[in-house]
Amino acid sequence: MTKTNSGNFFEDFRLGQEIRHATPRTVSSGDVALYTALYGSRFAFASSDEFARRLGLGRAPVDDLLAFHVVFGKTVPDISLNAVANLGYASGRFGAPVEPGDTLTTVSTVIGLKENSNKQTGVVYVRSTGTNQRSEMVVDYVRWVMVRKRDVAAVIAEEKVPELPAAVAAADLVVPAGLTLAGYDTTLAGSPHLWDDYAVGEKIDHVDGMTIEEAEHMMATRLWQNTAKVHFNQHTEGQGRFGRRLIYGGHIISIARALSFNGLANAFKLVAINGGRHTSPTFAGDTIYAWSEVLEKIELPGRSDLGALRLRLVALKNQPAAGFPFKDGKDYDPAVVLDFDYTALMARRG
Repeated sequence: MTKTNSGNFFEDFRLGQEIRHATPRTVSSGDVALYTALYGSRFAFASSDEFARRLGLGRAPVDDLLAFHVVFGKTVPDISLNAVANLGYASGRFGAPVEPGDTLTTVSTVIGLKENSNKQTGVVYVRSTGTNQRSEMVVDYVRWVMVRKRDVAAVIAEEKVPELPAAVAAADLVVPAGLTLAGYDTTLAGSPHLWDDYAVGEKIDHVDGMTIEEAEHMMATRLWQNTAKVHFNQHTEGQGRFGRRLIYGGHIISIARALSFNGLANAFKLVAINGGRHTSPTFAGDTIYAWSEVLEKIELPGRSDLGALRLRLVALKNQPAAGFPFKDGKDYDPAVVLDFDYTALMARRG
């Protein structure tokens, strides 16, 4: 009897199935340093203990997307080891801030299944929840993945496509306990532009580009303990559809978010992932550019010092964002690699 794990195929999933994922991961200051080295993120809130203390926290939390990657990586061996593609995200919330020393674990629940007409693959919808050692939610999100079938003749007992909200409601956004913006320093944060200065419909070209090196995306894949073959095994993927390894989609999210500092430096903390999709593959050697659109300005109950922006972050490969003729919907230009809808906290003038 084999003792190895070939991963779950589409017919192995069941609606309502709960999956407790290995391996718990203690986040360290080394992870923070590696995250900075990989993406160059400059948001002061996650970069400086002193800056975070002035806002009421004990120390700087790790970047929200670092926590997301750790939680996401736990799910890969059970959910997407046999995936063709990670299709999208929705209904995500960030909860308790993660600090170095916290240990994260992940549990997923299958909330949807839909077999494709070719009978060779199907789409699996899961809600994954990451918690810390105190059982506090740190990130909770839905994603859907196209997964291969082991046996094309296998019959799927029950199918369902879940209804998902277009955005996380303002009332469901989690503001860290004790957070106060009275000591917020725009000079140290890197921009004078606060919540009041942005308008719905405004588009921001983040100007800078970042080229992905082979070693960087491989390091990132291993750092997040992401075991998907399409990302790390050139022996198998060199013979596949693209002839080379795909970049992990979360790597693109973090690059685009880091680039967004130039124009959104005061969007200091993510609180929601409203939706998102990876629209084209990315490979080592591609250069990523990004732009954002302000979708909504959100007033938070009882807070005159703090607001939230719902933002659309679009990443392009090998194409600067200036003047790019982007189209909504499914008609994506091949240069578009990410369309990501998230909500971030931002200081107000009060």
